[in-house]
Amino acid sequence: MKKIILFIFILFNSTITFGSSNNDLFEKIDIFGEVLEKIKTDYVDDVNQSKIIDSAINGVLQSLDPYSAYMSPEIFKEMQTDTRGEFGGLGIEIGMEAGVVKVISPIDDTPAALAGIKAGDYIVKIGGEQVQGKTLMEAVKLMRGPVGTSIELTIRRKNVKKPLEFKIVRKIIEIKSVNAEVLGKDKNLGYIRLKSFNENSDKQFLDIVKKYEKNLKIKGYILDLRNNPGGLLNQAINITDFFLDDGQIVSTKGRKISETRKFFAKKGDEIKGKPIIVMINNGSASASEIFAGALKDHKRAIILGENSYGKGSVQSIIPLRNGGGMRLTISKYYLPSGNSISEVGVTPDIVVEENGNDFKINSEKDNQLNYALKLFNS
Repeated sequence: MKKIILFIFILFNSTITFGSSNNDLFEKIDIFGEVLEKIKTDYVDDVNQSKIIDSAINGVLQSLDPYSAYMSPEIFKEMQTDTRGEFGGLGIEIGMEAGVVKVISPIDDTPAALAGIKAGDYIVKIGGEQVQGKTLMEAVKLMRGPVGTSIELTIRRKNVKKPLEFKIVRKIIEIKSVNAEVLGKDKNLGYIRLKSFNENSDKQFLDIVKKYEKNLKIKGYILDLRNNPGGLLNQAINITDFFLDDGQIVSTKGRKISETRKFFAKKGDEIKGKPIIVMINNGSASASEIFAGALKDHKRAIILGENSYGKGSVQSIIPLRNGGGMRLTISKYYLPSGNSISEVGVTPDIVVEENGNDFKINSEKDNQLNYALKLFNS
């Protein structure tokens, strides 16, 4: 026990600066040791003290924000393993909110999206196992499994009294980032759906725009970022830059100088000021919010839909000496206006609530896309 208390003291004293005095810190370490001792001697069941310490470490990280978390050596190893062709997933981006797993966004054309999972859903059970009290990484591990096997999710949804049950078959998640089509009565509106900001998203996206600009008489663009959970920062910058003549795109601020940076657009709007409508919803997060927020701040696009998710932070995966790892927030995104995205998101210029979760081009149920088309035709 003394070794554990000494370890905790060294860990906290060497890595965290506290506003309270050293006496307060020593007192809290003593209390923590006392709690561990009482659990060991008085708790009704025998407990694994190593797991308790793991939970304590994760509790420290999760108290910081919903995205920081601890990974045990077992989970960290699994996260690093290339499981292509062997393990499958459901196709959802998740986060933590008040100790509960929350769906940031289902990814288009994946098992979760096809089953009807929605952004903002809370996952309360995975395979009949309660999620409350588990870490984010533990929840991810429960949802992963061999391709072709099924998993049952119990969901709580806003404005729905009873829990919803979904049985979903795991698949290899392969995301085609970009879909596009020419819309409008005169076939002069470019509709581009960007599902994520993956490694080659900018090339796919910009090749389509350049093709439309060269071969068609396009008068404007509808850029659909609904249920886009984000991805790589450089992809968001490259795509945003394409539509801006100059100015700041985004900045990051962290404690280290290396994490505090500003990113600017190069000279030249590649579509020469043609009107743009960007569609977002509660499932638009991270890189999607950078893109939509920058175009909004520069008054380069009309933002239509619902308030975005509000994930405006950067996480780093840091290996630990025990073979485990930690996901730690190291900086936050700020829009050109100076506003933070974190927990606030991007507010649309025109609020239009969506109908369902099915983003099919020319679908009568997609009232947001229909509204965007009316704006161009008015």
